[in-house]
Amino acid sequence: MITSDTQATEHPAPPSFDPVAASRALLRAARRASLATIDQRSGQPYVSLISLATDKDGAPLLLVSDLARHTANLKADPRASVLCAEVGSGDPLAHPRVTLFGRCVPVDKADFRRRWLARQPESEMYYGFADFNMLRLEPEGGHLVAGFGRIVDLDWAQLRTETDGAEALFEAEPGIVEHMNEDHADATRLYATALLGARDGDWRFEGCDPLGVEIGLDGEARYLPFPERATSSGDVRKALVKLVGDARARLAASAAA
Repeated sequence: MITSDTQATEHPAPPSFDPVAASRALLRAARRASLATIDQRSGQPYVSLISLATDKDGAPLLLVSDLARHTANLKADPRASVLCAEVGSGDPLAHPRVTLFGRCVPVDKADFRRRWLARQPESEMYYGFADFNMLRLEPEGGHLVAGFGRIVDLDWAQLRTETDGAEALFEAEPGIVEHMNEDHADATRLYATALLGARDGDWRFEGCDPLGVEIGLDGEARYLPFPERATSSGDVRKALVKLVGDARARLAASAAA
Protein backbone atom coordinates (compact mmCIF):
# COMPACT_ATOMS: atom_id res chain seq x y z
CA MET A 1 0.00 0.00 0.00
CA ILE A 2 1.19 3.51 -0.81
CA THR A 3 1.38 5.64 2.32
CA SER A 4 2.69 9.16 2.87
CA ASP A 5 4.30 10.72 5.92
CA THR A 6 3.09 13.90 7.62
CA GLN A 7 4.85 16.24 5.22
CA ALA A 8 3.39 14.49 2.21
CA THR A 9 -0.10 14.48 3.75
CA GLU A 10 -0.03 18.21 4.52
CA HIS A 11 1.33 19.01 1.06
CA PRO A 12 -0.15 16.40 -1.29
CA ALA A 13 1.75 15.60 -4.47
CA PRO A 14 0.34 16.75 -7.81
CA PRO A 15 -2.15 14.28 -9.36
CA SER A 16 0.28 13.51 -12.19
CA PHE A 17 2.96 12.33 -9.78
CA ASP A 18 3.49 8.54 -10.01
CA PRO A 19 5.62 7.37 -7.05
CA VAL A 20 5.87 3.80 -8.32
CA ALA A 21 7.17 4.86 -11.75
CA ALA A 22 9.55 7.37 -10.14
CA SER A 23 10.95 4.72 -7.80
CA ARG A 24 11.37 2.15 -10.55
CA ALA A 25 13.22 4.67 -12.72
CA LEU A 26 15.63 5.48 -9.88
CA LEU A 27 16.32 1.80 -9.23
CA ARG A 28 16.81 0.84 -12.86
CA ALA A 29 19.13 3.78 -13.52
CA ALA A 30 21.25 3.35 -10.38
CA ARG A 31 24.85 2.33 -11.06
CA ARG A 32 26.17 3.41 -7.66
CA ALA A 33 24.30 3.27 -4.37
CA SER A 34 24.73 3.51 -0.61
CA LEU A 35 24.46 0.22 1.26
CA ALA A 36 23.49 0.25 4.95
CA THR A 37 24.28 -2.82 7.04
CA ILE A 38 24.48 -3.62 10.76
CA ASP A 39 28.13 -3.55 11.79
CA GLN A 40 29.07 -6.90 13.33
CA ARG A 41 31.72 -5.30 15.56
CA SER A 42 29.85 -2.37 17.07
CA GLY A 43 26.20 -3.13 16.34
CA GLN A 44 25.89 0.34 14.84
CA PRO A 45 24.64 1.21 11.34
CA TYR A 46 27.41 1.05 8.73
CA VAL A 47 27.11 2.66 5.29
CA SER A 48 29.29 1.96 2.26
CA LEU A 49 29.37 2.81 -1.44
CA ILE A 50 28.60 -0.05 -3.84
CA SER A 51 28.10 -0.77 -7.52
CA LEU A 52 24.58 -1.80 -8.42
CA ALA A 53 22.49 -3.47 -11.10
CA THR A 54 18.94 -4.80 -10.96
CA ASP A 55 17.45 -8.23 -11.46
CA LYS A 56 14.69 -8.82 -14.00
CA ASP A 57 12.04 -7.85 -11.45
CA GLY A 58 13.94 -4.75 -10.33
CA ALA A 59 15.47 -6.10 -7.12
CA PRO A 60 19.00 -4.77 -6.45
CA LEU A 61 22.00 -6.95 -7.29
CA LEU A 62 25.31 -6.43 -5.47
CA LEU A 63 28.75 -7.77 -6.39
CA VAL A 64 30.67 -7.86 -3.10
CA SER A 65 34.20 -8.77 -2.11
CA ASP A 66 34.85 -11.16 0.77
CA LEU A 67 37.32 -8.56 2.08
CA ALA A 68 34.69 -5.83 2.39
CA ARG A 69 33.36 -4.91 5.81
CA HIS A 70 29.78 -4.83 4.53
CA THR A 71 30.16 -8.45 3.35
CA ALA A 72 31.15 -9.58 6.83
CA ASN A 73 28.27 -7.60 8.26
CA LEU A 74 25.78 -9.27 5.91
CA LYS A 75 27.06 -12.74 6.74
CA ALA A 76 26.30 -12.02 10.39
CA ASP A 77 23.02 -10.21 9.75
CA PRO A 78 21.51 -10.15 6.23
CA ARG A 79 19.29 -7.12 6.89
CA ALA A 80 20.21 -4.19 4.67
CA SER A 81 19.01 -1.03 2.98
CA VAL A 82 20.05 0.38 -0.38
CA LEU A 83 19.73 4.08 -1.21
CA CYS A 84 19.59 5.08 -4.89
CA ALA A 85 19.76 8.81 -5.57
CA GLU A 86 19.66 11.01 -8.63
CA VAL A 87 22.76 13.19 -8.71
CA GLY A 88 22.65 16.70 -10.15
CA SER A 89 23.62 20.30 -9.62
CA GLY A 90 22.18 22.56 -6.95
CA ASP A 91 20.70 21.47 -3.66
CA PRO A 92 21.30 17.70 -3.35
CA LEU A 93 18.18 17.36 -1.20
CA ALA A 94 16.07 18.63 -4.09
CA HIS A 95 16.87 15.55 -6.15
CA PRO A 96 14.81 12.33 -5.89
CA ARG A 97 16.02 9.26 -4.02
CA VAL A 98 14.56 5.92 -3.04
CA THR A 99 15.53 3.48 -0.29
CA LEU A 100 14.77 -0.24 -0.46
CA PHE A 101 15.07 -2.36 2.65
CA GLY A 102 15.08 -6.11 3.10
CA ARG A 103 17.53 -9.00 3.40
CA CYS A 104 20.47 -9.93 1.18
CA VAL A 105 20.66 -13.50 -0.09
CA PRO A 106 23.47 -15.17 -2.11
CA VAL A 107 22.79 -15.95 -5.77
CA ASP A 108 24.91 -17.71 -8.39
CA LYS A 109 26.86 -14.94 -10.09
CA ALA A 110 27.30 -17.10 -13.20
CA ASP A 111 23.58 -16.57 -13.86
CA PHE A 112 23.99 -12.80 -13.81
CA ARG A 113 27.25 -12.26 -15.68
CA ARG A 114 25.77 -10.78 -18.86
CA ARG A 115 23.21 -8.70 -16.98
CA TRP A 116 25.78 -7.28 -14.56
CA LEU A 117 28.55 -6.53 -17.07
CA ALA A 118 26.12 -4.78 -19.44
CA ARG A 119 25.64 -2.24 -16.66
CA GLN A 120 29.01 -2.45 -14.90
CA PRO A 121 31.54 -3.20 -17.69
CA GLU A 122 34.53 -2.00 -15.67
CA SER A 123 34.10 -4.93 -13.26
CA GLU A 124 34.82 -7.53 -15.94
CA MET A 125 38.46 -7.77 -14.85
CA TYR A 126 37.52 -9.09 -11.41
CA TYR A 127 34.02 -10.55 -11.93
CA GLY A 128 35.43 -14.07 -12.14
CA PHE A 129 37.53 -13.81 -8.97
CA ALA A 130 36.55 -16.43 -6.40
CA ASP A 131 36.39 -13.87 -3.60
CA PHE A 132 33.75 -11.78 -5.38
CA ASN A 133 30.19 -12.99 -4.97
CA MET A 134 26.73 -11.83 -5.97
CA LEU A 135 23.99 -10.92 -3.55
CA ARG A 136 20.38 -10.04 -4.24
CA LEU A 137 18.47 -7.76 -1.91
CA GLU A 138 15.08 -9.34 -1.31
CA PRO A 139 13.11 -6.15 -0.75
CA GLU A 140 10.32 -5.83 1.76
CA GLY A 141 9.46 -2.23 0.98
CA GLY A 142 10.74 1.16 -0.03
CA HIS A 143 10.69 4.86 0.82
CA LEU A 144 10.67 7.50 -1.91
CA VAL A 145 11.64 11.14 -1.42
CA ALA A 146 11.06 12.88 -4.75
CA GLY A 147 10.85 16.50 -3.60
CA PHE A 148 8.67 18.68 -1.41
CA GLY A 149 5.32 16.98 -0.88
CA ARG A 150 6.50 13.84 -2.64
CA ILE A 151 7.41 11.50 0.21
CA VAL A 152 5.87 8.05 -0.05
CA ASP A 153 6.23 4.59 1.51
CA LEU A 154 5.82 1.70 -0.92
CA ASP A 155 5.42 -2.06 -0.69
CA TRP A 156 7.70 -4.25 -2.79
CA ALA A 157 4.62 -5.81 -4.35
CA GLN A 158 3.89 -2.40 -5.87
CA LEU A 159 7.45 -1.69 -6.99
CA ARG A 160 8.25 -5.12 -8.37
CA THR A 161 8.25 -5.51 -12.16
CA GLU A 162 6.01 -8.44 -13.12
CA THR A 163 8.08 -10.88 -15.20
CA ASP A 164 5.52 -13.64 -15.82
CA GLY A 165 4.71 -13.89 -19.50
CA ALA A 166 7.81 -11.91 -20.51
CA GLU A 167 10.16 -14.87 -20.94
CA ALA A 168 10.49 -14.20 -24.68
CA LEU A 169 11.52 -10.61 -24.03
CA PHE A 170 14.28 -11.58 -21.60
CA GLU A 171 15.52 -14.26 -23.97
CA ALA A 172 15.72 -11.64 -26.73
CA GLU A 173 17.23 -8.93 -24.52
CA PRO A 174 20.90 -9.47 -25.53
CA GLY A 175 19.97 -9.30 -29.22
CA ILE A 176 17.86 -6.19 -28.70
CA VAL A 177 20.73 -4.45 -26.94
CA GLU A 178 23.23 -5.45 -29.63
CA HIS A 179 20.91 -4.42 -32.47
CA MET A 180 20.17 -1.00 -30.97
CA ASN A 181 23.84 -0.28 -30.27
CA GLU A 182 25.02 -1.39 -33.70
CA ASP A 183 22.23 -0.04 -35.90
CA HIS A 184 20.26 2.61 -34.03
CA ALA A 185 22.68 4.67 -31.97
CA ASP A 186 21.05 7.82 -33.33
CA ALA A 187 17.69 6.77 -31.89
CA THR A 188 19.20 6.09 -28.48
CA ARG A 189 20.82 9.51 -28.51
CA LEU A 190 17.44 11.01 -29.38
CA TYR A 191 15.72 9.19 -26.50
CA ALA A 192 18.30 10.54 -24.08
CA THR A 193 18.29 14.17 -25.14
CA ALA A 194 14.71 14.75 -26.35
CA LEU A 195 12.72 12.54 -23.97
CA LEU A 196 14.88 12.28 -20.85
CA GLY A 197 16.56 15.68 -20.86
CA ALA A 198 20.01 14.10 -20.63
CA ARG A 199 23.26 15.54 -21.89
CA ASP A 200 24.24 14.90 -25.49
CA GLY A 201 26.60 12.03 -26.20
CA ASP A 202 26.98 8.48 -27.48
CA TRP A 203 24.34 6.88 -25.28
CA ARG A 204 24.14 3.08 -25.47
CA PHE A 205 21.50 0.49 -24.67
CA GLU A 206 22.28 -1.52 -21.53
CA GLY A 207 19.14 -3.56 -21.01
CA CYS A 208 15.37 -3.79 -21.14
CA ASP A 209 12.48 -5.18 -19.14
CA PRO A 210 8.72 -5.29 -19.70
CA LEU A 211 8.30 -1.67 -18.59
CA GLY A 212 11.22 0.14 -20.22
CA VAL A 213 14.87 0.32 -21.27
CA GLU A 214 18.11 1.34 -19.59
CA ILE A 215 20.58 3.48 -21.52
CA GLY A 216 24.00 4.57 -20.34
CA LEU A 217 26.86 6.97 -21.01
CA ASP A 218 30.19 7.04 -19.14
CA GLY A 219 28.84 5.42 -15.98
CA GLU A 220 25.63 7.48 -15.98
CA ALA A 221 22.34 5.74 -16.75
CA ARG A 222 18.76 6.73 -17.50
CA TYR A 223 15.54 4.72 -17.62
CA LEU A 224 13.05 5.23 -20.45
CA PRO A 225 9.56 3.80 -19.76
CA PHE A 226 7.57 2.14 -22.52
CA PRO A 227 4.13 3.50 -23.47
CA GLU A 228 2.73 0.09 -22.48
CA ARG A 229 3.97 -3.23 -21.10
CA ALA A 230 6.09 -5.33 -23.46
CA THR A 231 6.45 -9.11 -23.39
CA SER A 232 8.36 -9.80 -26.63
CA SER A 233 10.96 -8.33 -28.95
CA GLY A 234 8.14 -7.28 -31.27
CA ASP A 235 6.50 -5.32 -28.46
CA VAL A 236 9.81 -3.63 -27.70
CA ARG A 237 10.26 -2.68 -31.35
CA LYS A 238 6.79 -1.11 -31.49
CA ALA A 239 7.45 0.83 -28.29
CA LEU A 240 10.81 2.12 -29.50
CA VAL A 241 9.37 3.21 -32.84
CA LYS A 242 6.65 5.15 -31.06
CA LEU A 243 9.17 6.74 -28.71
CA VAL A 244 11.28 7.90 -31.66
CA GLY A 245 8.18 9.58 -33.06
CA ASP A 246 7.48 11.19 -29.68
CA ALA A 247 11.07 12.45 -29.48
CA ARG A 248 10.98 13.96 -32.98
CA ALA A 249 7.64 15.60 -32.29
CA ARG A 250 9.00 17.13 -29.11
CA LEU A 251 12.04 18.48 -30.94
CA ALA A 252 9.82 19.94 -33.67
CA ALA A 253 7.57 21.61 -31.12
CA SER A 254 10.57 23.06 -29.33
CA ALA A 255 12.00 24.42 -32.58
CA ALA A 256 8.67 26.01 -33.48
CA ALA A 257 8.23 27.70 -30.09
